Amino acid sequence: MQQGLQPEVAETLLALVRQGQVLASDCPSRVVLNHVCSRWGVLVLVVLRGGMHRFSEIRRKIGGVSEKMLAQTLQHLEHDGFVSRKSLPVVPPHVQYRLTPMGEEVALQVETLVTWIETNLPRIMHAREASNTLHTTPE
Repeated sequence: MQQGLQPEVAETLLALVRQGQVLASDCPSRVVLNHVCSRWGVLVLVVLRGGMHRFSEIRRKIGGVSEKMLAQTLQHLEHDGFVSRKSLPVVPPHVQYRLTPMGEEVALQVETLVTWIETNLPRIMHAREASNTLHTTPE
């Protein structure tokens, strides 16, 4: 079992891999995996682990994301049941986003991965440098 994953989540992931479903080209879990693990999906989930946020707050916290991509990412995560959207009847309109209970579960798993990457970033960067040196060394 993977360190850092909740036991039931790790067992489910291992079962899916063993069955080959996630590896099948027509497996619907691939779409969900793409939404969760996309460039912006991971970051949105990490931001929303901090609680309810307005669209503009999320956009400010995630450097480089366009309005279009953030809106699309939030829609995907909402459709998958990970994010809830609440419109407030005020002028100008305010929309707030928060994680659902299922969103909290998946965000916790994503946060574990993000933490591992940030903790091991020096090793990763060293490996990249070594790889670049290996591939640019004249023969």
